[in-house]
Amino acid sequence: MKFKAISILAISTVLFICCAQQPKDVRIFISGDSTAQSYDTTKTVMRGWAQMLPDFFDEHITVVNKAKAGRSTKSYLAEGRWKEVVDSLQPNDYVIIQFGHNDASSKPERHASYPDYKRNLITMVKEAQAKKARPILATSIVMRTFKDNGLLDDRLKGYPAITRQLADSLNIPLIDTWLKSRDLIIMMGDEPSKKLYMWIEAGVDSIRPDGSQDDTHLQAPGAAAIAEIVAAEIKKQNLKDIANHVLIP
Repeated sequence: MKFKAISILAISTVLFICCAQQPKDVRIFISGDSTAQSYDTTKTVMRGWAQMLPDFFDEHITVVNKAKAGRSTKSYLAEGRWKEVVDSLQPNDYVIIQFGHNDASSKPERHASYPDYKRNLITMVKEAQAKKARPILATSIVMRTFKDNGLLDDRLKGYPAITRQLADSLNIPLIDTWLKSRDLIIMMGDEPSKKLYMWIEAGVDSIRPDGSQDDTHLQAPGAAAIAEIVAAEIKKQNLKDIANHVLIP
């Protein structure tokens, strides 16, 4: 009887330890634009980096991609897309917030001035924190524009800088995808880096109606490269509950 009691106690202890060590599942929400959005793989070779992000995490991380093409902080809020994210957030969820491309647009339904952009990001961060979720700010990916053999990205203007400053003042994590993607493109060079973007689609020049090349949106290699940058930064910053689930060295 005494032996049986000890055995039951031992088994209970082992079960308790095993359960206590079981990794908790964590969700990472993505709020952003077309550079992060998921695309139908049967209809286009375009890919968003958040679409590729699950490849860099183990099964305990779920990526919930709520990025939508053409959206800025202004339109994402106005259309209720951010509310949909907030309503879904649970304590300890992460949400990566990445805008800027469309905030810089001249279209009135998209454009957000620098002060408005800052206020919109603050709103998102505060509302996520009110749900006890963990916001991360991310700068926009670089827009691949070469001139005289140098990378010139002046279309994003001051939006990446505002994002950096805000992350610092709010004391929340920052993933500087603009800086990291810029460095990647510079190291690759003009011609080699074309394969990351929608410059060439299925062997045919992907020229827009206005005759310009698409140096903004990504193909699978580019989306995977940005997703790896994001995952690597999460691991480098040792972000709680998710850094240890990154599948890269």
